[in-house]
This record gives sequence, C-alpha cells and structure tokens, in this order.
Amino acid sequence: MARYTGPVCRLCRREGLKLYLKGDRCYSEKCAIDRRNYAPGQHGQRRTKVSEYGMQLREKQKVRRVYGILEGQFRGYFGKADRQQGVTGENLLRILERRLDNMVFRLGFANSRSQARQLVRHNHFTLNGHKANIPSMQINVGDVIQLKEKSKNSAVIKEIVENLGQKTPPAWLELDKEALNGRVVALPTREDIDLPVQEQMIVELYSR
Repeated sequence: MARYTGPVCRLCRREGLKLYLKGDRCYSEKCAIDRRNYAPGQHGQRRTKVSEYGMQLREKQKVRRVYGILEGQFRGYFGKADRQQGVTGENLLRILERRLDNMVFRLGFANSRSQARQLVRHNHFTLNGHKANIPSMQINVGDVIQLKEKSKNSAVIKEIVENLGQKTPPAWLELDKEALNGRVVALPTREDIDLPVQEQMIVELYSR
C-alpha cells in the first residue's frame, strides 16, 4: 500500500504546528518546530500572503498528515462523509478517528499513528477475537481490540506496556491496563477530537 516515506518533521514545519508524527520526539527539545519554526525549503522564511484557497488547502493537508492518509483515500473518506446525515466536516473527522490504527494510538498502545499502523500490520492485535491487520478498518461501538499474548514478548511492546496509561484515552474509549485491551464505548464527537483544524474549510475546498 502506498504511503509517505519522506522526513515527517518537515511536514510539521510546513503546517506551522506540531502534528505529533514522531511520538516522544515531539515532546522533547529535538522537535523541529521548536528549533526551526518556519516552512522548509530555500524560501521557507519568506512572508507570503495566503489566499482563501491556500488556507483551505492547508487545513486539508493538516488533517491528511495527522492521520497519515494519501489524497485518493482521503477524498474517498470525504465522499462517504458527504453522503452521511449531519455536518460533513464532523462526519469526516469521525470516520478518521474510527480507523483501527487511530484507536490503537488513542488507547496508548503506540507512540504515534505511524507506529500504530505498523503494529496493526504486523498482527499484534485482534478485533473482537478475530485477526485484524488492516489499519483502515472502521471500528464500532462495542468493539474490543486485544493485544495478542505472543506479542507481549516483543521489546517494543514491553516498553509500550510499561508506559501504558500515562496518556488518558478519549472519553469514547475505555482502556483495561490489566487485560491489555480497549473497548469502544461510544462514537467520537467533535469535542472528543483534539485536532486544531477548521474542518469546514475542507468542505469548502472540495465543494469548489
């Protein structure tokens, strides 16, 4: 499956805010935003006037990069959100939050969404007791993800389990640190999604 494989710190610099794409590094003094808070490239420090289209594009790119999704898949998500009842922008964010890899990240089983995607791909989790190795799977209320028993011997997993619970999961998820599983207790609302983005601008961009 196609994915972005370039340097991710430049993505944060391009958007002008922390997207937390590298886990713990984003909280340290090595964070690129703290060291060079301007756009990458030769003309990164040049002041330019951003058009309305440019602002809409930046909002769309911001969301795409946070969730690690390429343009084609993102456009498909938007089409699905547009067909649902309710506010299209909020529907879009709700669909993205309900991805399996995002649930793994939100529960604290991974330090970043990219790491969560890798762990899911490598069959470290089950969904409702069944094999689940597709990061884009949509989860529903009542679904339970479980860390596999054999995965507990992995050095990476051991480190994650030791720090499990340090970050509080959102209200729509329930973490059981003892059983090493997580349950969906409700669908996420806009208030549950701590993403500094104006989703209405994305709707306006695709409505052009």
